[in-house]
Amino acid sequence: MGLFATIVVGLVAGLLASWLMKAKTGVLVDILLGIAGSILGGWISQLITGVNMVSNVNLTSIIVALLGSILVIAIYRFIKRGRK
Repeated sequence: MGLFATIVVGLVAGLLASWLMKAKTGVLVDILLGIAGSILGGWISQLITGVNMVSNVNLTSIIVALLGSILVIAIYRFIKRGRK
């Protein structure tokens, strides 16, 4: 269930993070950044606590993935701004 949960939670977190950060990237990019944020959030949570907190579809997973998605969107904006 780990990969499936990461994708589903990433979808939700990507849309929420995009809405919170007012990113005008489009739904597909929001979903991809959310999945990347979900993976990043799970990896960081495993480094800090020793447990991957994005393992099921629950509130804790969504919060961790949301924080990861916000970080990924911030990095995306930084890279995009640097190209102009």
